[in-house]
Parts: sequence; structure tokens; C-alpha cells
Amino acid sequence: MRVLFVTPECAPLAKAGGLGDVSAALPAALRAMGIEVRVLLPGYAEVLQKLGPSKELGRFTELGFDCKAVEARDFLVIDCPPLYAREGNPYQDPGGQDWPDNALRFGLLSKVAARLAGGFDVLHCNDWPAALAPVFASVPSLLTVHNLAFQGNFERQWHDRLGLRKELFSVDALEFHGSLSFLKGGLVHAGAITTVSPTYAREIQTEEGGCGLDGLLRRRREALSGILNGVDTGVWDPAADPHLAERYDETRLDRKAVNKEALQRRLNLDIAPEVPLVGFVGRLTHQKGADLIAAAAAELVALPAQLALLGKGDRSIEGVLAAAAARHPGRVAVAIGFNEELAHLIEGGADLFLMPSRFEPCGLNQMYSQRYGTPPVARATGGLADTIADGETGFLFERAESPALAAAVRRAAAAWREPRRWREIQRAGMRRDFSWAGAARRYADLYSRLATTRPR
Repeated sequence: MRVLFVTPECAPLAKAGGLGDVSAALPAALRAMGIEVRVLLPGYAEVLQKLGPSKELGRFTELGFDCKAVEARDFLVIDCPPLYAREGNPYQDPGGQDWPDNALRFGLLSKVAARLAGGFDVLHCNDWPAALAPVFASVPSLLTVHNLAFQGNFERQWHDRLGLRKELFSVDALEFHGSLSFLKGGLVHAGAITTVSPTYAREIQTEEGGCGLDGLLRRRREALSGILNGVDTGVWDPAADPHLAERYDETRLDRKAVNKEALQRRLNLDIAPEVPLVGFVGRLTHQKGADLIAAAAAELVALPAQLALLGKGDRSIEGVLAAAAARHPGRVAVAIGFNEELAHLIEGGADLFLMPSRFEPCGLNQMYSQRYGTPPVARATGGLADTIADGETGFLFERAESPALAAAVRRAAAAWREPRRWREIQRAGMRRDFSWAGAARRYADLYSRLATTRPR
């Protein structure tokens, strides 16, 4: 079985979010099962710098650009400097604005994927930047939706510029409220559709969670399934994590206190072992519920509790959280940006981990947290509901409201003050299997079924 895995990001070469982690870990788990997987991604400047020794596979012209394909290890990379050799992240410029030619940048990724797919049994595309590939491809394809809210919708003019057949700009194909939709094109044409948790697969078929595509997803429900993401248990392991001040496991949980103090010192919080420390790592956006944390900050500090937050996102939310930190020095700390070392230290040093997302296709941090004996407090949605056992490995709340968040933290803090019960909750979470092995088996089964079919 040969699989071409197409993604706009893949750690450690290029990462803007959880998709970068998935694009590294899932192919590795599939290779461990004997499946030959090649990862195709754009040749951003940082990708070419980190790729190491490579060989040129060929040169070609696509969409008016002279490109070449290069190969290194298990990666195939599109080297096209006019589109990819830029500062910023895979999707946005350094100022946080989407690149105005993203339709071209990822249309090229999709077209090259379809061009290369002829040498593979299955084409596995990830999210909207690769979602046009099934439209062009002549081999069986699978589209994984990591977040339905990001759809790759562009003005009508891009349809012709990308060489798409005119009849495809219709309500039954790529047209979405007058725009060209990359994601809709993939949802219509892929042989199979997956998303990243069973609960999210159900939620996106509802009007509330379907982002305008629920009708199409209901029509394609026989092709749709939810496969829960895993985590890289080698990278996220408190017994071997180089970013922690003190390593530990479920038999040495007392050592976790060393990391709590190190985190407090790092963020200039009061050294207060008698107060629960609540962590958060993620995008500071409405989707992630960061505004709910800001609204509840004073109530959480009054419990009493401390807050240690790391992330970047909506400027207004960043400002509100920074103001909360200024009002509560020693109790609230906010680090704007992203820092891998600090992210690990928050997982290892916090007592609780907050994930108040309004929707969460899968989520990874709640799995990291349970592995680190840091029970998550999360909204019961998507993959959070699938991976957290309320009162056993973490704490769930239903309504996306700051009072509900505060009540759940209060409930968790009460459990934290019962040492014997708290140890049981920590150890139950640390014993759970969040590895990629189970997910990889399900994807392998899907590949096998697809390989015997022809594309839609």
C-alpha cells in the first residue's frame, strides 16, 4: 500500500497548529504498520532550510509558475519560491493577515498532489488547503477535516485561474454562496471523508455545528466517519520530557510539585503550593473560549487559584487577558506567543488544564494533560467529550459560559483538596492509551477499502 499524504504543515518542518503534529505522527504510525507513506507539503523557506539533503525529482510548470519537486527522506516538497518563500506562517503574513494569493498557493498544492498521486494507491488530503486535490485526482482519495470552520472560500475569479472546469462552479460541486470553496470541493469529490473525533463527526451534520455544510455532510454520511486523533507519546511523556524541571510518572507524582514551582518562578507567579494552578495553552480566540477565561478570571482568582496562560490570537482577547494579569499580579500570568518549552512546562507544572472551547474537533492538549497528571477542565464538545471521563480523568461542563467554566473549576479545585481522590484522578488519566496505534489501524482499513474503488 502506497499513500500520498498531502498537508499544508508538518512538524518539525512547518507547524502552525495541531495539524502539524498530526501530519508528523499519523504517517509515522502508519509506516510502523508497513504502509509506505510519503508526505507532500509546500516548500516554505523554513521547510527547505530544515529538510536536509534532498534530490530533485523533476521540474514542471503549473498555474504559470516554474516549480520543481524535491525528495528527502519521507517527504516530497514543492519548491516554488514566488508562492512559498516568504516570512510568516503557512497561511498568513508576519502581521497575521491571510496571504491574498492563498487560492493560488494551495491550489498549486492540490494540483501537484493530483499530478503525483498516479504513483500511489490512495491520496489522503488534509483540510481545505489540500481539498481540491480529489477534484483533480484520478486515484481514490480520502479527505480529513480537522476543523470545518476553515473552508478556503475565495472569490469566483479564482475558479478559472485554477483551471477548474466551468461546470464545477455549481451548487452541487464547488460553489458556496457565490464563492469557490476548496473544502466543499473535497467533500463532494473525495471517496471517503473523516474527521478527528466521533462526536465531531455527528456535530458537523447539524445546523449548529455544520458551518453551512451540514446538508452536504448529511448526504454523504455513509462516506463520513470520525477517527479520534492520537498524540506522540514519545514527545509528550512526563517521564522523559527534557523541558520539565523534574521528570515524573504515576508512581512519582510528588515530583510534579517541582515543576509547579518552576512554572511559578518562570511566569512571576507567587510561590503558593497551597493554591491550585490552572494552565492554558492554545489560540486566544472565540472558538477556544479564551474570552470565557478572561470573563471568569476574577472569580477564579478568588477561589483562590492561579492562572498561567500561553497563546496568541485575537488582539482584543490578548488585551483583556493582559489587563487581567495586570490587575492580579502574582495570581494571573499571560505569555503572548508560542513557546514549545513553556507549553510543556505548563502541562507538567499546572494542577489543572483549561479547555473551554465552543467547539473542538479533537483537541490534543486534553490528552497531553491527562498523560501529565494534570486533569483537564473542558467543555463537553467534540473530541473533548470523547476523551475526558467526567469526574474520573477530568471535569466537563456543558454551556459555553464563564459561570459554567468557573463552576467546573470550583468542582475540580474541591477534588484537588482531597489528596487521595486527586491521586486517583491523576493516575486514571495517566494510564489511558492515547497513542496513534488505534487510529492508524482505522485509517489503514479505510485505505484498503478505498484502494479497491474508483474515484467519484
